[in-house]
Amino acid sequence: MPDHVVKLIYSYSIINFFFMLTSKDIEFFITIAASRSLAAAARKMNVTPPGVSQRLQQIERKLGVVLAERNARSISLTAEGELLARQGQHILTELENLQQDVSDAKQAISGSLKIVSPLGLGISHIGPLVAEFQRRYPAINVELNLSDAPKWSAHHSPDIMLYIGHLEDSSLKRVVLAKNRRLLLASPAYIQSAPNLNHPRDLAHHRCIALRENDEDATMWRFTDRTNLQTLSVRIAPVLSSNVGQVTKNWCLSGQGIIQRSEWDVRSEIQSGALTELIPGYRLADADIVALMSSDRFRRPGKITVFLGFLQQYLPARLNEDQAGFPENATGQPQLL
Repeated sequence: MPDHVVKLIYSYSIINFFFMLTSKDIEFFITIAASRSLAAAARKMNVTPPGVSQRLQQIERKLGVVLAERNARSISLTAEGELLARQGQHILTELENLQQDVSDAKQAISGSLKIVSPLGLGISHIGPLVAEFQRRYPAINVELNLSDAPKWSAHHSPDIMLYIGHLEDSSLKRVVLAKNRRLLLASPAYIQSAPNLNHPRDLAHHRCIALRENDEDATMWRFTDRTNLQTLSVRIAPVLSSNVGQVTKNWCLSGQGIIQRSEWDVRSEIQSGALTELIPGYRLADADIVALMSSDRFRRPGKITVFLGFLQQYLPARLNEDQAGFPENATGQPQLL
């Protein structure tokens, strides 16, 4: 349930003895509360002072309380009047927001949606998910651009940029779509001919392969000891490096050295025995799959919110190889960070 709806219900519970009032009644009283006298309120509303006095009395009779003490020249709100003025304004604001959201929802899932995704993730998972999303919402047109080094540009920004890992730019809004575990890997052929590897520091004696993507330091590999949870960082000297993940993976498969890759990207190779996880007692730093967007797009719900909720619901299942179709009426709201 949206936050503003929760707040609206909460506000009504606080002033539940006002339940007989209409929004027009609340607007009327807020105008009175902001005026120094009934005559001043009458001028603001372009009505006669007796008309203002009569309607105020009607509202007070509805509630069974006195809202304002009045004399010939001024008015003074009672405690109940102060409560109605304060909480009434809050309710009107939330009602306006709710009406706007309902209006937006009518047109939410239409128009265009521009997405940028890492290449490997996009080919394997985002592409099929985008196709399914568009099938469900045929009034929307989706443009999916793939890159192994997606960049955010304020002048040419997409609606959503999918990203793996940590981004320094704190001005962008971030939504976690799926947890992403990284593994240290090598082929059996490499392991057979290479020195022993029992600790991350032993990597200094091995052939390491670096993936240079995003703005991350590709030569700093970070580990956590699963036993005592101590962290350590190891600076590698890569013998091979590339900005394309599939290239580094192919090098590793051919016995050229050690890589770190997302578990979802190498699961089949591990199951077939083509790749082997190394030093499993040490966990590599995770790299969550996140959606990034500018603040103005983040504030508007509609198609972006629905698409993010869709990804949060189905992307983790695909990454874990649970791809047994899509429930026809599934919905989801993203958990925004």
